[in-house]
Amino acid sequence: MARKHILHMLTPLKHMSPFDVNMALDAGFDAVIPHTEVTLPEVTGLVQDAIFSRPPDAGVDTGIFIGGKDVSLALDMFDGANRAMVPPFKVSVFADPAGSFTTAAAMLAKVEKALAAKYQRDLRDTRIAIFGATGVVGFCTAVIAARQGAKVTVVAHDRLERIQKVATEIKERFGVEVEAADGSTEEKKTELVKSAEVILAAAKAGIRVISKSQLAEAKQLLIAADVNAVPPAGIEGLAVHANADPLESTSAVGIGPLAIGNVKYKVEFGLFTKMIEAEKPVTFDFQDAFSLARDIAK
Repeated sequence: MARKHILHMLTPLKHMSPFDVNMALDAGFDAVIPHTEVTLPEVTGLVQDAIFSRPPDAGVDTGIFIGGKDVSLALDMFDGANRAMVPPFKVSVFADPAGSFTTAAAMLAKVEKALAAKYQRDLRDTRIAIFGATGVVGFCTAVIAARQGAKVTVVAHDRLERIQKVATEIKERFGVEVEAADGSTEEKKTELVKSAEVILAAAKAGIRVISKSQLAEAKQLLIAADVNAVPPAGIEGLAVHANADPLESTSAVGIGPLAIGNVKYKVEFGLFTKMIEAEKPVTFDFQDAFSLARDIAK
C-alpha cells in the first residue's frame, strides 16, 4: 500500500490560512493537519514527533509548512524545524508566512522580466522604492531585490524608527543593505517617487499609496507594481490586470495584482508539488520561491 503524503502546517496564529490549506490539498497532499498557536519553542517537539513516527525512507512523504504573519518569526520557526532533524530522520520544510515569500517572489520576477523586455536591463543597480515595507510582503521583496543587487529604499508611512528597524534586521539577518526613508507625508512620498526607477506598493489591501499626481512627477520611473487587488488601487491608475502595460500619467509600465497573483499562485502550488514529488527531503524559503517565479513569470 502506498504511503500517504502528509503535511503538518504550523502557525503561531489562532487559525491556519484556508488559502494555504486549499493549495496544499489541490497540489496533491493526502492529508493536511493544521497546528495553530504554535510557539517557537514548540517547533522542535512537533517536528520530531513527525519525523520519528515514520521510517527514515518515509521522510520524503512528510512535510512541514510554516505560516503566520510575522516574517522574522516564520524564519526562526523554519530554522528551528530544520535544526530539529535527526539524520537519517528528515522531512521537507516550506515557509510562506501570509503568502509573503511567494507573493514577493512573484512581484520581483514580474518586474525583472519587464525590465529585460522593455529596457534591456536587470535588477542590479536599479533604484527601487518599496512602500508598505513594514509588512510581510514588503519585507521579503526588499530582501530579494537587495540580494539581486538593486538599490532598495524601504519607505515608512508612519514612524521612521519602525522602518529603520526593518532595515537593520535585513542587514543583520541577510547581510544586505537597504535604505530606510520617511514617507509619512504626501510631499515626502513625492520626493521618493521622483528618484525611483521602480515603485513597488505592498501596503495593506484597500489603501491608496501613490496618486496620479505623484506619478506625474516620476520622470525616471520605469515600472510600478502593486499587490493590492482591493479598491482603491495602491497605485492610482494601475489596473489590476496590467501586465507591463503603459501606466497612466507616466512613460513607465505597470504590473497589477492579478498579473502578480497568477504567478504567486503557480509558485506556491509548484513548491507544494515539488515537496510531494521530491526523491529526498527538501527545504523551501523565499529564495527558492524567487527561483521558481523566475521560471514561471512571462
